[in-house]
Amino acid sequence: MVRSTGSTGVETVVRVPPPSDDVTSRITFREAQLTDPWVALEQGADPVERGRVLRRAHETFTEAGTVTLPVRSVVADSWRRSARAGVGPDGTASVELVDGDLGAYRAEHPLARVMPLFRELMGTFAADGEHLLAVCDAQGRLLWVEGHPATRRQAGRINFVPGARWAESAVGTNAPGTAVAVDRPVQVFAAEHFIRQVQPWTCAAAPVHDPRTGRVLGAVDITGRDGLAHPHSLGFVQAVARAAESQLALLAPAGPAAGALELTALGRDEAHLLSAGRTLRLSRRHSELLVLLARHPEGLTGDELLCALYEDESVTPVTLRAELARLRRVLAPGLLASRPYRLTVQVESDIAVVERALETGAVTTAMRAYAGPLLPGSRAPAVARLRRRLADGLRTALVARRDPDLLADWAHAPWGEDDLDLWRALAAVRPTAAVRARLNELESEQAAPRGWAHQAARR
Repeated sequence: MVRSTGSTGVETVVRVPPPSDDVTSRITFREAQLTDPWVALEQGADPVERGRVLRRAHETFTEAGTVTLPVRSVVADSWRRSARAGVGPDGTASVELVDGDLGAYRAEHPLARVMPLFRELMGTFAADGEHLLAVCDAQGRLLWVEGHPATRRQAGRINFVPGARWAESAVGTNAPGTAVAVDRPVQVFAAEHFIRQVQPWTCAAAPVHDPRTGRVLGAVDITGRDGLAHPHSLGFVQAVARAAESQLALLAPAGPAAGALELTALGRDEAHLLSAGRTLRLSRRHSELLVLLARHPEGLTGDELLCALYEDESVTPVTLRAELARLRRVLAPGLLASRPYRLTVQVESDIAVVERALETGAVTTAMRAYAGPLLPGSRAPAVARLRRRLADGLRTALVARRDPDLLADWAHAPWGEDDLDLWRALAAVRPTAAVRARLNELESEQAAPRGWAHQAARR
């Protein structure tokens, strides 16, 4: 039994429809959260007739763009968002994360910490009832899909599998994708699904939030056939989500170890440092110093820091010591030691996240973590070398992966809009008119002068 008491202190007990005569689940949830508009099928309604009416309404919408009764407002709004996103009713989900990417991403995701709880509360219900337990991230990517083997095989035919993107903007109305889109628990029944091949299914999902920040981490979902078309299915999955949030609050916060520093330096000239619960915005020089010290936990001598930081060899050790003294005043007492200069606590950085992902072949994870070039305005020799190495490593991995979406993400980013090699790689796997036009433009802009090329050819 899960106990999740709302602000009123009132608990409501819900009996989940049993998957067999001898299995009954009892679960509690905050009664204030469950409201009729989010339930797909009222108790006592005929699912066959309801499904027939919804199919006609879906056909009317896809043909004429008109929503007719009795489509629920949450579904009507979702259909409109799906259409605006360019989702077609005959589309299918695409798989974005596979193999090493999927494993690395799941291992680092906060919801990995509550998967044992999800399995404990929902595993038997899903397996015995021929349902599926699914968990997605905040972008609608399925991270785990578990449950009855035959149902998993059937779901695999519609790409309801780990690594597939089920965001509302990708596959239209569906419970996990819509739950994270609207940040509400929602049940989706039959032809309420926007894509036709998903309409034989029924699902209920609830978002799961970070208990510290309130941001959506993802959603937990129960998916199956008409047997899930029951008001209590939504209450069940919502209670599981609330239990997961309580569990996350009890666990040590995900991320850096207690007392550690968290450094964010990609895509910005002034790094941010999270220390003791407060975020510091560092000056450019202090940003460079923290990047270098984080890279060298064993410490660096004054001479090594001089060579790493300054192009001008005339800069004296006195200048460096003054800068380090100012940094020491910015940081908490005792964090910066000397002889050699080093940080006294562990530092986690977005640089290290990208590097670890590349080392394990998790290219998608690396791309998601890469917010841009490292301290792009820095001219410190060691920082510039690290910036080039990180960008070149990711570019090489992207070209080798040949994933059109990842290549497009880089090519359309500010740092990739003039990257000729990446645009060539993108054109090879996605030769649309717009991509070819941009590639032709870049090749024309970056072509060597005719006289130089002629002379080079004669050598």
